[in-house]
Amino acid sequence: MTDNVLNVVLGLVASAISAGLGWLAQALRRRRKVERVREFFGLPAGSECLIVVPRSIGAGSHANTVTRRDAYALMWLAGLVEECGARPELVAHDAAHRGLGAKTELCLGGPVSNERMAAHIAWGLPGVLVTSGPGPGSNVLVVGDRDFTADREQAHTLLARIATPDGGRPVFLIAGQTGTANQAGVRYLVAHHRELARRHGRNGTFALVLRVVNPEAYGPDMVELAADVTTEALRHPSATPAPPPAPAPAAGPV
Repeated sequence: MTDNVLNVVLGLVASAISAGLGWLAQALRRRRKVERVREFFGLPAGSECLIVVPRSIGAGSHANTVTRRDAYALMWLAGLVEECGARPELVAHDAAHRGLGAKTELCLGGPVSNERMAAHIAWGLPGVLVTSGPGPGSNVLVVGDRDFTADREQAHTLLARIATPDGGRPVFLIAGQTGTANQAGVRYLVAHHRELARRHGRNGTFALVLRVVNPEAYGPDMVELAADVTTEALRHPSATPAPPPAPAPAAGPV
């Protein structure tokens, strides 16, 4: 074998080794990225995930119907679960009679349309309250001393991750004031879950209020972070500091 042929062979071998090492490094990076996503969502490969479905509360709606916007949101959630290599299980909000931590749970819809959501908020986010709004069928999201109201220009979504006791699988809450807000919250979670994991930890608890800008014009596409309300949401109302006592009236002349 001449020197020229040997140099060509060695060059080919070196190229093959470099290509193999590059492919292996990329594969390891992709695997680490997927594992981080699985850890954040509590979805190891082959596991099961519970997706809790709300009911439609529109006039004339059947108790077991789901709005079109919520159906779109459920499809996004199911796709996210399958990307992690897990299996989604859809269950109606009033049929999810089971405890927490055994399976990751993705709960969709406000507490008015989702009994399971109401229970989760009361248990895990005691500082959150949903009250009736000024219009028919509207509601106001109250967190601490802040009110978030829906109108023609905006709607809001409560997006939360709650860590369960004893290191169990987490619970994710996507509670929108409207069906469009539900869909917007799901899309925000899918698009920003890596950022959320970096900011709040892959095993942390957080509560965010998202603002859907002009939903009648832009649908669920224009979404922004309105507030990080984690501290207020986790604080029980009874733990709110009492206002200082009023000053005593000045004593009059004796």
